Amino acid sequence: MQAIVVRDRDAGLAGLSLTDLPDPHASQNDVIVRVHAAGFTPGELAWTGTWIDRAGWDRTPSVPGHEVSGVVTELGYGTTGVTIGQRVFGLGDWNRDGTLAEYVAMEARNLAPLPAGLDHAAAGAVISGLTAWQALFDHAHLRAGQTSLIHGAAGGVGSIAVQLARQVGSRVIGTGRAADRDRALSLGVDEFVDLETDRLEDAGEADVVFDVIGGDILKRSTALVRAGGTLVTTIEPPTTQPENGRAIFFVVEADRSQLTELAERLRDGRLTPNVGAVRPLADVPAAFGPNAPHASGKTIIQVTEGW
Repeated sequence: MQAIVVRDRDAGLAGLSLTDLPDPHASQNDVIVRVHAAGFTPGELAWTGTWIDRAGWDRTPSVPGHEVSGVVTELGYGTTGVTIGQRVFGLGDWNRDGTLAEYVAMEARNLAPLPAGLDHAAAGAVISGLTAWQALFDHAHLRAGQTSLIHGAAGGVGSIAVQLARQVGSRVIGTGRAADRDRALSLGVDEFVDLETDRLEDAGEADVVFDVIGGDILKRSTALVRAGGTLVTTIEPPTTQPENGRAIFFVVEADRSQLTELAERLRDGRLTPNVGAVRPLADVPAAFGPNAPHASGKTIIQVTEGW
């Protein structure tokens, strides 16, 4: 099969390359999924699980990307809950080869049925909602009446976070570039902060700050957390803690019930995914490499033609 691999941790995004690999094997409780759409988080190239397995052994060349929508083609011994030919979507194990490939082996528990009426591109985008859901509700415990500040409000993760926060009854401050303002406002942010021209500090305090940018924005966001509030980031462990608050770094985990809930909200119109570019597998090095242009929304990799 064809797959995108990385071999050299120091090469970063420049090390992404297309190659041929043997088809994966289905272990106990595994399924083999014919990948139709895949997602990739560039930050995962910095994570330990991309380079070593759970036993600590080097596993390069490794296949990145762990968001998938596709069709089950094979079941491992003892696998239950899915059937061959079923349309599914989900999130793979970070310590195993991922989804930027024609086929992927993953545990059945990490997959949920793809509802009728949803295409694979939409499913690939809604998996970003899993990150947003866990950040806002599992880690920050956002509730009605609180103020949330969501960085990257028009992006793949941030756009879902804005909608979820609004649905729970939160006042939402969104941030991004000037070109993102209209999109963020259309999603329902109450206030938009242009990170290129506005002072972030003027946004005021928030009960929940959700960061998907990192670096200087993460450091400056610490001061915006209201007493008793929480800063949640998916980029890097925070170096400072808010005064009288918490700062949390987390990596999203597969959760079938949350995936199912997100898919239902997408199907009935309560959520609108922000699908950006749709690119073929061979374009991954160009789409995510160091010279790639800024992309608005979630970039989806179309692995199988004819959705």
